[in-house]
Amino acid sequence: MASDTFFAPISARRSIYSISAASPIPDSRIVEIVQQTVKHVPSAFNVQSARAVVLLKDEHQKFWGFADAAVKGVVPEAVYGVLAPKLAGFKAGYGTVLFFEDQADLAALKAGNQNVAPFVDEWSEHSSGAHQFTVWTALEAEGLGASLQHYNFMPAFSEKVWEEWNLPKDWKLRSQLVFGTPTGDPRERTYKPLEDRVKVFGQ
Repeated sequence: MASDTFFAPISARRSIYSISAASPIPDSRIVEIVQQTVKHVPSAFNVQSARAVVLLKDEHQKFWGFADAAVKGVVPEAVYGVLAPKLAGFKAGYGTVLFFEDQADLAALKAGNQNVAPFVDEWSEHSSGAHQFTVWTALEAEGLGASLQHYNFMPAFSEKVWEEWNLPKDWKLRSQLVFGTPTGDPRERTYKPLEDRVKVFGQ
């Protein structure tokens, strides 16, 4: 079936936590994947509010150093003891894609479409998720291992990101996709029964 080619990388995509600071593809290809995703993945009313920042090598390590410091400053010591090895594992990777949603674009969409304004933020999350999944799947199809992280729950951390990379403060950080060459196998995946998850009527 024609769609099998489409589903092959989707079914192969996994969360890969054991990664190294190497890449099987050139940086230009990584950037191209992110650019093509931002260009082609849909958004509500074609608002095109998705923004992305690609951090490679030293910039990637700098980011996770900031994340480590931010986490250490807001969580109990025992919790930090659990998170610190995970953060070190992310820092040991090759790069990170930061995903943002431009709040200025969303505000303009709300202002011009009052009837749907209450739903715009939810639709923004839908579109952002599609962008994240697309980049994640494409990078893994190229031989990289990746996992999606959410260390944007700390306001001071977002401030640090805006400041360090001179980003507009209308860009709201939504997630971080950390990647590198896999150095270990993914965890075993299990599935709930599809008959409990998909209902069909009218067939």
